[in-house]
Amino acid sequence: MKGDVFATTVAANQQLKDYFVTTLPQFARRFLMATASLTACATMAAAAPSLSQQSWGNTPDGKPVSLFTLKNDHGMIVRFISYGGVIQSVETPDRNGHMQDVVLGFGSLKGYTVDSAKGGLFFGALIGRYANRIAGGNFSLDGKAYHIAVTAPPNALHGGKHGFDKNVWTVRKLPGTATTASAELTLVSPAGDQGFPGKLTTHVVYTLDDDNSLSLHYTATTDAPTVLNLTNHSYWNLNGEGSGSIANEVLKINAGSYTPTDATSIPTGQIAPVAGTPLDFTKPTVINDRLRSDFPQMMYARGYDMNWVVDGAYGQAPRPAASIYDPASGRTMDVSTNQPGLQVYTSNSLDAGYAGISGKAYRQTDAIAFEAEHYPDSPNHPSFPTTRLNPGETFDYTTVYHFSNR
Repeated sequence: MKGDVFATTVAANQQLKDYFVTTLPQFARRFLMATASLTACATMAAAAPSLSQQSWGNTPDGKPVSLFTLKNDHGMIVRFISYGGVIQSVETPDRNGHMQDVVLGFGSLKGYTVDSAKGGLFFGALIGRYANRIAGGNFSLDGKAYHIAVTAPPNALHGGKHGFDKNVWTVRKLPGTATTASAELTLVSPAGDQGFPGKLTTHVVYTLDDDNSLSLHYTATTDAPTVLNLTNHSYWNLNGEGSGSIANEVLKINAGSYTPTDATSIPTGQIAPVAGTPLDFTKPTVINDRLRSDFPQMMYARGYDMNWVVDGAYGQAPRPAASIYDPASGRTMDVSTNQPGLQVYTSNSLDAGYAGISGKAYRQTDAIAFEAEHYPDSPNHPSFPTTRLNPGETFDYTTVYHFSNR
């Protein structure tokens, strides 16, 4: 009896040993191979972001314009055109996965070459050579006076009568990666263009990644001393293009100070704290809470249209500048930049004179713009961060828009 039990126990132990020595390793190997196969399939299924191109008509003077589409695997779509480098639409999901366009814009080229241009609205465009205002259109460089056409009396605004927003840019596809798709836009501005000195070569790289971030990387070089201030002028509405006012969206600006202006939006030269003013967005605040304030700066601008001095060092890695949250859709957009300033504008000049892609008229506060840039009128304020660019130097700044949901 005892011998039978012993023999049975030995046999069982041998079977257990065979299982751990032979069968289990084979099972483990098969499991690892299956896991690797599933991982490979998942990798193949998650397609890398892509870039495509199609014709989008011709400018009034006959120059062909193309529409470019960036897509990622999370459903985000960015469309831009070679005319003005305009960001024509940005589609992102809301908290329920519903896709909507979150920038104001037009469904045809005419909306940009005629309507937007006539209204001085700069929908989605790249702005240069000098974004924002220059007092009287006048500045001097090395003792020589220069004049830029007055386009927002009594000042020059956004680079003269035929700024970068009204040029057709050369666009080329850049090599993509497993997580990004990019296109480089190039514009050569000859010496004397709009009154600015020096031949300027500008490159802007648009990159969409699989983390729902859209990056704009600006570089420029010149063959003679000049001044330069580049930005993008997209009008954002996180509840969707044509959905009405952004007044109920929640805004945070990482800036403890701003540059006060006179009644014509030209800086006084002072750097003032935002504390105790309607410009204090250091904590998330509903835009509408103080939108109708009688604060003189807001009366000048008929809403928000000021340059905030972004906290932290500029000219290095992009740091958080602002974030905006739409309670209705759940969408959040975080803006990071290595520019020194951020002009935040509540579309105060939209007067229902134009209808966008949705067929709905655009009115005041239907969008908000985040123009990451140097300060207004910097060439006339030596105490401001310089906008001077010399031969041998490279203008090099990046702004990133990251989209997510709550």
